[in-house]
Amino acid sequence: MAIIDLVKWNGNPNLMAWKFPSEELSTWTQLIVNETQEAYLVKGGVYEGPFLAGRHTLSTKNIPLLTTLIGLPFGGQSPFSAEVWYVNKQTNMDIRWGTPDPIQLQDPQYKIVVPVRAFGQYGIRISDAKKFLMKLVGTLPAFDTDTIANYFKGIFMTRIKTEIANAIVKQGESILTVSTRLEDLSGMLKTSLLPSMDEYGFELTNFNVISINVPEDNPGYKKLQEALAKKTEMEIIGFNYQQERSFDVMQTAAGNEGSAGGMMGAGMGMGMGMGMGIPMGNMMGNMAGQMNMGNQQQMGQMPQQQPAGQQMPQQQAPQQQQAAPAAGPSYQEKIQMLKELAELKAQGILTEEEFAAQKKSILG
Repeated sequence: MAIIDLVKWNGNPNLMAWKFPSEELSTWTQLIVNETQEAYLVKGGVYEGPFLAGRHTLSTKNIPLLTTLIGLPFGGQSPFSAEVWYVNKQTNMDIRWGTPDPIQLQDPQYKIVVPVRAFGQYGIRISDAKKFLMKLVGTLPAFDTDTIANYFKGIFMTRIKTEIANAIVKQGESILTVSTRLEDLSGMLKTSLLPSMDEYGFELTNFNVISINVPEDNPGYKKLQEALAKKTEMEIIGFNYQQERSFDVMQTAAGNEGSAGGMMGAGMGMGMGMGMGIPMGNMMGNMAGQMNMGNQQQMGQMPQQQPAGQQMPQQQAPQQQQAAPAAGPSYQEKIQMLKELAELKAQGILTEEEFAAQKKSILG
């Protein structure tokens, strides 16, 4: 094989390490090193270098390896065999990472278990080229960023899952709000990963958590979103969950057949139970009392047999039955009216006092 007179980088600029394809060198071979690069002469696992940017002659006068390990005569011109490794020390800023499978976590605020995914990006630079070559590259002909990402995937995923789980479970951060802490999480993860990267001659220039999310098709997450949307709607119109449940219960009872349903419908028509703080049990008790009094009145109107010789007392005129009040707005109509009032208040047409007065009027 012909002896190489000139050695220079011919690899892909995206590579982090590249080995010159020939090992047939001589003491007159010229070694060219570009900016942001370092070169090493390797023989029998011994690294000679670094050769920094510029032109270098591989002679025994400036390379002790050639005389001690290879045994070339000092000052002579002789061929020899050795590897030449180039290391690219440019910073690579866009290496992507992502959790290969979701992290199953329980939301500390809403107590539902959801699968959490995380994605991000990091940047690295080779800070110690010799350590990098000795510990990581080995016998590979080239070393790119994909190789780096695959090699560190296990370390990265373990640390990332641990930090996200700590933020959500131990620190009580809800899954819905953990995205507001991406900058803090990024800083904590970078600090956690620095020792592992330094062990292999790398500097972690930046580490970013871009997204922490839950799959949209997850059933538990969908239910949580629907509940929060409903809660927000009720808060906008000045309504609460207990009031809505009272409406639902009374509306269901009013639709049932029988006297109880009819009485409940009448109660709804009179505006009973409209968030006025009257418990359902008390309201039903009052209705039962009214039924009992009505029965007693009916019994009192029946003529009673008097003993002989006693004058029949003058009968009192029966009380006129009061007409049933007209049915008020339905549940859906009241909700719609409250929504329209809330929109008027939001537009500045109604003041807070006017809105409160109208709301009180609608609710009876």
